Amino acid sequence: QADFVESGGGLVQPGGSLRLSCAASRNIEVAYGMGWYRQAPGNQRELVAAIYTSGTTIYEDIVRGRFTISRDNAKNTVYLQMNDLKIEDTASYYCNKPTRPLSNWGQGTQVTVSS
Repeated sequence: QADFVESGGGLVQPGGSLRLSCAASRNIEVAYGMGWYRQAPGNQRELVAAIYTSGTTIYEDIVRGRFTISRDNAKNTVYLQMNDLKIEDTASYYCNKPTRPLSNWGQGTQVTVSS
């Protein structure tokens, strides 16, 4: 059973923006730390952004300055604002804890950047 429901993906042109949402199940508290992962065809799933209990955020170099992770503890939801999207950002995006042990993955949301 999935612990997360991701949404907000879609088709966007290079340079465009999208905002992804991740609603966590009641047994998960996003306040304790969450991450956004992505997986492109043929590649491993990788962590691209995380937010920790303290509010500290980290980003992979390839998205730093373009992506912003945030959370709404009251809604138990995590967001990923993605700006200046590039073709290489095309992937399925998932959320989960930023460190092991991970929870059950959701279905993800597809982001396709294409002209």
